[in-house]
Parts: sequence; structure tokens; C-alpha cells
Amino acid sequence: MFTRPASDEYIRYQNQYISIVPEGNIIELLERQQDDTVNYFSSLNEQQALYRYAAGKWSLKEVLGHIADTEAIMSYRLLRIARGDRTALPGFEQDDYIEPASFDTLSNEELLERYTSIRRSSLSLLRTLPITAPARRGIVNNHEMSVNALAYVIAGHELHHMNIIRERYNA
Repeated sequence: MFTRPASDEYIRYQNQYISIVPEGNIIELLERQQDDTVNYFSSLNEQQALYRYAAGKWSLKEVLGHIADTEAIMSYRLLRIARGDRTALPGFEQDDYIEPASFDTLSNEELLERYTSIRRSSLSLLRTLPITAPARRGIVNNHEMSVNALAYVIAGHELHHMNIIRERYNA
């Protein structure tokens, strides 16, 4: 069963994501979140999706691509740990993923298709985990993390970036 993670279930800096996840069923939240994100990005034309609120900041397309990349990585970590894999998993540097991805060359439709397919995969995984899986722990970026916490990081990371979009992109 998924519950708000205790502070010993995740890397300290991830509290910025976990702490903003509202109370309730995490799977239902991820479903609603997908609808909200798709609705927002579907409302943008291609030019609007290239908007950056300041020089050197990510475009809206890059933000969506980053959300999808991060969820794919977190979901992979979640799968490995849920299956009992005790192999230490490395960290990743988010900025290293943006330039080689060339998100700005993709259409909104392509980015949304990628995002929704990753989210559907994450939801399918979460729905089909054994009841004991959320408590399983593994090593991520040299810190112990639970499956439970990774589910909350997925939700909170997206909430974090959608909040930035609302605050800084005038959306």
C-alpha cells in the first residue's frame, strides 16, 4: 500500500517533491495529473510551447521532455527495487539530458505521446505491484530509497514543474 513516505525512505533533497504531493490515493493523483498536464500542453500552439521565461531557461517543450525523462528513470528505478534487485542504481544529471534530446525539434503531439505512454506504463506498473512492494528498498544515487517514495517523487516532480510553469511562464 502506498502512503506518504517517511523521511528515511528517500534522499533528503527529494522532500521538495514529496512534500507537495497532496493527501490521497497516489495512483488516482497520477491519473488526474496526467489529464491536467495533457490539457495544458495540448492548449499550446507550437510557438507557445517554445517559450522560455528567461534566457538560458528551458522551453515549455523542454520542461515536458524533462518531466517524461525523469519519470522514465524513476519508474525504472521503482521497477528494479520492487522486483528485489539490490544493485545500486546511479544518479543522473538532468541538464545533461536536455540538449541531446532536442525536445524543441519535436512537435507538441510527439512530446505528449511520449509523456502519456510513459505515464501509462508507470500507472500499469504501480497498479500491478504486490501489496508488499511499496516497502521494498534499494540504493539510488548512494542513498536508500523505497518503492513507495519513488511513486511520490514521480508525482511531486511533475507538480513541482507544473507549479514553475504557472509561476514563471505566465500560464
